[in-house]
Amino acid sequence: MRFDVIVIGAGAAGMMCAAQAAARGSHVLLIEHAAKLGERIRISGGGRCNFTNRSVGPANFISNNPHFCRSALARFSERDFIAMVERHGIRYHEKTLGQLFCDESATQITSMLKAACDEGGVQWAHPCAVDSVDRAASGQWRFSVATDQGKFEAGSLVVATGGLALPQIGASPFGYKIAEQFGVPIVKPKPALVPLALAPETLAPLKALSGLSIDAIARCADPQPSFRENILITHRGLSGPAILQVSSYWQAQDNGRQPVRIDLLPDTDAAAWLAANRHSKNTLANLLGEKLPRRFALEWCSLHGWEMPLNEMPTRDVAAAASALKNWSLVPSGTLGYAKAEVTLGGIDTAALSSKTMEATAVPGLYFIGEVVDVTGWLGGYNFQWAWSSGWVAGQFA
Repeated sequence: MRFDVIVIGAGAAGMMCAAQAAARGSHVLLIEHAAKLGERIRISGGGRCNFTNRSVGPANFISNNPHFCRSALARFSERDFIAMVERHGIRYHEKTLGQLFCDESATQITSMLKAACDEGGVQWAHPCAVDSVDRAASGQWRFSVATDQGKFEAGSLVVATGGLALPQIGASPFGYKIAEQFGVPIVKPKPALVPLALAPETLAPLKALSGLSIDAIARCADPQPSFRENILITHRGLSGPAILQVSSYWQAQDNGRQPVRIDLLPDTDAAAWLAANRHSKNTLANLLGEKLPRRFALEWCSLHGWEMPLNEMPTRDVAAAASALKNWSLVPSGTLGYAKAEVTLGGIDTAALSSKTMEATAVPGLYFIGEVVDVTGWLGGYNFQWAWSSGWVAGQFA
């Protein structure tokens, strides 16, 4: 069976691309190996799908080429997807930092995308396992896709197979294997938006803090961005939204062993505050209990041995406390891996793709979109927006 376009992967990017290509009049086949459609969408945002953000730009993404995503994001923006959601009558609400969620269920997004595919006459092979992808013998049919439902040929092949995050719901390296087969380079994949592990010797003194969540600013090295959201001390290391954000930048470093720096008092000049209370008979923990959860304040001061009244603390300890409150430094030993990661860092090298079409420049007719590409968004709806934008763009050209 022959098609104008075959899309492998019916996730966010794949369904968007298939719907767009079909709307242009192309004969489209959409192949999905998983039994449940849109599982990644379903579980996102606590079942409500953080489908985009009010403000999306290249600065919200990590890539070896930070400008690559600019074209796609401009041509199909967050405003375009919001308009699509509104046309389909899906009610939504805004949470912190511009994050948009469905009022009812994430499955509404999947249903919207499937309806768009069906409206354009997209054919489905679902569930369907792909055995191999090869170049077709000749003519306009450039690619041959062998599956457990037979062999299909197409003039254009779009790879929307995602990354390695969440293998428990079907993530696989299949997209990278297709790239390697056709000589398309890959930036080494790593887990991103993922909790960070601490070595046993670092974690042991923090056990009393396990389960505590606080509002803080987290960052890696300058000039990387800092993130103000909650951090969470866990029995394995560090988590919470601010840490997940920082983890992508931490993983992007070659050595992967730089510290994560935490500002425990984002709204306070710690040195000035301690100086103003220098003659207090209160302990540092009691004073900190006014600004941080009391249990955290007590355990954190105990961890550092700062338990005497502030007016009795040596000047060097007061200075050290001020520094630590604004720049608490912890060196992660690694991440909790793809099983706990929300997305994948790295992927198809953008240097090998056209930013205007998502086509591999050296392989006419071969496109890569979504998470499989080396474009990784922040937490907060940015990765879904990349899926919508890159899928929409490829759908105009495939």
